[in-house]
Amino acid sequence: MAEESESASNTTATTNPSTDAIDVVPLQAHSPPTKLPSRPRKIRKLSNTDASLPRTQITSIVPRIVSRSLSCEGELELAINYLKSSDPLLSPLIETYPPPTLELFQPPFLALTKSILFQQLAYKAGSSIYTRFISLCGGESNVVPDMVLGLTPQQLRQIGVSARKASYLHDLARKYQNGILSDKSIVDMDDKSLFTMLTMVNGIGSWSVHMFMIFSLHRPDVLPIHDLGIRKGVKMLYGLEDLPRPSQMDQLCEKWKPYRSVASWYIWRFVEAKGANSKANVVGNSDVSLQQQMLSMQQHHQQQQHQSNQQFLDPINGILNVGGLWKGKDHEEGGLQKCSGLQPVTAKKKKQRI
Repeated sequence: MAEESESASNTTATTNPSTDAIDVVPLQAHSPPTKLPSRPRKIRKLSNTDASLPRTQITSIVPRIVSRSLSCEGELELAINYLKSSDPLLSPLIETYPPPTLELFQPPFLALTKSILFQQLAYKAGSSIYTRFISLCGGESNVVPDMVLGLTPQQLRQIGVSARKASYLHDLARKYQNGILSDKSIVDMDDKSLFTMLTMVNGIGSWSVHMFMIFSLHRPDVLPIHDLGIRKGVKMLYGLEDLPRPSQMDQLCEKWKPYRSVASWYIWRFVEAKGANSKANVVGNSDVSLQQQMLSMQQHHQQQQHQSNQQFLDPINGILNVGGLWKGKDHEEGGLQKCSGLQPVTAKKKKQRI
């Protein structure tokens, strides 16, 4: 019986060599699948795609672009000629008002320190404190992070620097000492990265950074979108019904790229000529140093911002500027210590910094 069974089995396997494929298929159909054919094909397809893109091509898609400083030879003239041709409405302003005058480069740490010291002060008072500060350090060449960190709040207070400003100076110096910032990195950084890094420093807001980039670093394509003077000038230049919001400024001033810093200069002149506060007239005087012009603009900007706040105060966060420009950190010592961030502005005037 076993022999017959074995014989039958052998017959099925060997005695029909000419059996059709149809006879064999049922035997193969009952065998379990051993692999998924679609999965290897998908993997092979992806790997082939990656192999077709050399690594060197992928890493070089986004090149680093560094703008030429306006202090480079011929760059300012190039900017003026470009703006004349790109914006017919701006061209008459360029013909009417004097061009920007650029000073020699000043070390970024010194320029930022000076900007902090002058916050919320008239130019004369700021100059007096700055002179005493330089004397305390032993000269401008000694205004370096280690020297500033070595000055105690009491020493700074004796020369007229508030405790809050002293903390701002120390925070700036610590970020230099820790390697977060350096004069070289500030000069080498692109505008966007520089804005992000500098606004990390306590006491330095977006408007201060924009002014520093224009007047100290001579960056060609900076648009101070929060500056009320620039916004008013754009409104007048283009005949707009309403004051443009900061979020609209980039689109409205698109044609000024890549020389929005120079265009902003002429817009400031235009606004001042139309009857701006006389305290800002120094900004339009080409015989006055750029550093003094920047500091005078800082003071005028604070006055404009305060006037605007009287009309558009946020009832919940009244001590901050419109749009939260200064992020709540750009306030002089007295104003922020006496007010809670949730209190509206009272009849007392609150000092604000840039």
